[in-house]
Amino acid sequence: MFFWLVILMILSMEVFAQKKQRNELFGFHFKGKRQVTARIPFEIYSNLIIIKVRVDESDTLNFIFDTGVSSFIITDQTIAKKLKLNVTRTVRINGAGEKDYLEGKVSLGHKIDIGEIQAIKQNMVVLNEDLLKLSEYMGITVHGIFGHDLFERFVVKIDFGSKNIWFEEPSRFKIRKSMGDVYPLIVTQSKPYLEDLQIAQNGHDFQKLRLLVDTGAGHALLLNTQDNPPIYLPDKVIRANLGRGLNGNIDGHIGRIGKFKIGNFEFSDVLASFPDSLAFSMKFGDEINNRQGSIGGEFLRRFILTFNYQKGYLIMKPLKSKYRETFEHDMSGLEVRVKGENLDKFVITFVTPGSQAYLAGLQENDEIIFINNKHAKTQTINDIYRLLSKKEGTEIEIFYRRGVALNFAYFKLKRII
Repeated sequence: MFFWLVILMILSMEVFAQKKQRNELFGFHFKGKRQVTARIPFEIYSNLIIIKVRVDESDTLNFIFDTGVSSFIITDQTIAKKLKLNVTRTVRINGAGEKDYLEGKVSLGHKIDIGEIQAIKQNMVVLNEDLLKLSEYMGITVHGIFGHDLFERFVVKIDFGSKNIWFEEPSRFKIRKSMGDVYPLIVTQSKPYLEDLQIAQNGHDFQKLRLLVDTGAGHALLLNTQDNPPIYLPDKVIRANLGRGLNGNIDGHIGRIGKFKIGNFEFSDVLASFPDSLAFSMKFGDEINNRQGSIGGEFLRRFILTFNYQKGYLIMKPLKSKYRETFEHDMSGLEVRVKGENLDKFVITFVTPGSQAYLAGLQENDEIIFINNKHAKTQTINDIYRLLSKKEGTEIEIFYRRGVALNFAYFKLKRII
């Protein structure tokens, strides 16, 4: 299955209060004295944005660029041990998942470099353990997560077509008609929300929603069925492990929404995740009551997005190459993770009972060696999941290792939702 990564957290903003020193640049800024724009390239893994970052004098690190995260967070303990930390105290971080909280250490006074952008005396949180295991899900080494500080400081344009992010001084930015449609953006507790959204399902009239715009989640839509008025589960759903939050696995259902509208944009048969209340709704208390869910990377990647937190709007321009792509779920029944010290082994971690892969004889802990005549080491986790979510009837051939024996499995993809 497509294992949508969900990164959700709540952390007291007072942890990150930083005092500006006289005659000193504070927070993120351009390195050039007269510079007003900067372009940062990015890559996409599991529908999440990865950009290159340096912390102090570190090598280049991979960070997830996440609108939903209010803090600069180090998740990789190997890197944390190499940094010179100035730890002041321990904090608890709440997030979606099965556990109550995680613990991390607040470290003060770091320098952050992102291309032509820099921050000095930046505070950050270092998690005590990497329960997210981001690298296994994404197939590359992931060292941390951040986002809000840059969205708050600059106008941010994310182009999923060219895989570039542009940062611009807000005072210099002007809206042009060619940029796309403009929608009000409400930023509350460091998180951006859209309210001009509607869904129609199971024969009901359109229902207005308030959704978090979350680049740190891989799904298309995530909806809270505990809301009032209620959001109903679709008539046809499948039970699934929806992803992983800071506090562990998020379980629930996956189904299709008949119609989903954002202003002038309308989509049909959109895949939506419906997390269990115990794994999601109860975790967030009052915060979850202010929203009905979130829009994630599988939906956002179809647009060029321009965020202006200062003026409170989001500009959306559809990408012709992606806008009309159908929303598809895995058709094999496989969950795959990347293992090994060099992240070069693709291991099956779950096989849905009764699925096509299950009937073909594949089992948990089987290692994929070849898939459709391509060596697994030449593929990314994205490549494999895209193949397994391709057109119904697509033939899949897998050579795999079980123990010391090599085996072969053949099946055809079959749509299950």
